[in-house]
Amino acid sequence: MIRVVFAALMAVAVASPLKAEIDIQEVTSPGGVKAWLVQEDSIPFLSLQIRFTGGASLDPSGKRGVTNLMTGLIEEGAGDLDATAFAEARDGLAASFDFNVWADAMTVSARMLTENRDEAIGLLREALVNPRFDEDAVERVRAQVLSGLRSDATDPNSIAGQTFDAMVYGDHPYASTSDGNLESVSALSRDDIVAANRALLARDRIHVGASGDISAEELGLLLDRLLGDLPETGAPLAGPAEPTVTGGVTVVPFETPQSVAFFGHTGIARDDPDFFAAFVANEVFGGSGLQSRLSEEVREKRGLTYGVGSYLVNYDHADMLLGQFASANDRVAEAIDVVKAEWANIAANGVTQEELSAAKTYLTGAYPLRFDGNGPIARILVGMQATGLTPDYISTRNAQIEAVTLQDVQRVSARIYQPENLQFIVVGQPDGLESTN
Repeated sequence: MIRVVFAALMAVAVASPLKAEIDIQEVTSPGGVKAWLVQEDSIPFLSLQIRFTGGASLDPSGKRGVTNLMTGLIEEGAGDLDATAFAEARDGLAASFDFNVWADAMTVSARMLTENRDEAIGLLREALVNPRFDEDAVERVRAQVLSGLRSDATDPNSIAGQTFDAMVYGDHPYASTSDGNLESVSALSRDDIVAANRALLARDRIHVGASGDISAEELGLLLDRLLGDLPETGAPLAGPAEPTVTGGVTVVPFETPQSVAFFGHTGIARDDPDFFAAFVANEVFGGSGLQSRLSEEVREKRGLTYGVGSYLVNYDHADMLLGQFASANDRVAEAIDVVKAEWANIAANGVTQEELSAAKTYLTGAYPLRFDGNGPIARILVGMQATGLTPDYISTRNAQIEAVTLQDVQRVSARIYQPENLQFIVVGQPDGLESTN
């Protein structure tokens, strides 16, 4: 019954309309843990988001994939509870814990009813502070990771992305997948996993967002109980990546009826004064919310793909402008020519006033829809902290988009779209297309 009640409360929370303003409280626990809180007492549950900066980029040399494997094991038993007992305890509390890792961070997403909050936090604390890493669990999760790696080796999308990263990032951890490879993952020991846990889960790299039925004082005490026993410091973070993209086409032969193309080059930093102009420009050029130029020229007019887009990517240690599409082997060369032409066009001519106005209307109108429940709000709070934004960003973000002028977009388009550096990785059997580098 308790699980049914929790699901019903979640549905109400998601359906609730967004308030006109999000009131963010900055909280510091008695022990010094900082967090952002949006208090919402109308529904008796709490969403908590924790980000440990560093992620898979902390993998030691020769042990690629160890942070990913460790993350998959955190919920597989903790303290006195083995994997089965831990899962039963979590489900009995109607709590939800999700652990995920990316190149730059590991995240913990937790949801719990107010009436079970103390017990749920106690269980989550055990997972973070006292994970068991039992040998049977290690081998079970390792087998799952290896199965995923074998699947990726036959997936053109994965091959394209990994080939691009290996070409661009040199000896930086970004050059290889966070999952590792068959050889590295097979060789990982329990000691390696324990070391990865201690390297990442530390108090000097935490961002916390909370949304729901809890006061600032209660949250401070909760954070000290949950995180206070973690190590004070973790392993040094990875240094800056220095992407090297010189332009051209690289074909990776692969038997498939259609080719996958992954393309891009360096982008623009999140804290660059021109970021919002670049953000708006890309919405016109390759965004998903409007009928973008890429979609219009590649898909609608010529029928060369079912979908194409571009996006700004801001990693902790690199900033990129990337895109991708898939097309039949006998048409992918034409699709690449169209993308190149549009890349050069926006660099030379920018966008029109009509395109700018439509993009701004979409971006400002869609933004409130992101705040559709306590879970999304908690994730947004953490994302804001991790990118160095201030709590007033939510109320000023749309105004910053509205302030972008046509001249701003023309200037930044000439700067960030670099036709001479546009690199394509094509995985498939493309007709009439050969590698140029």
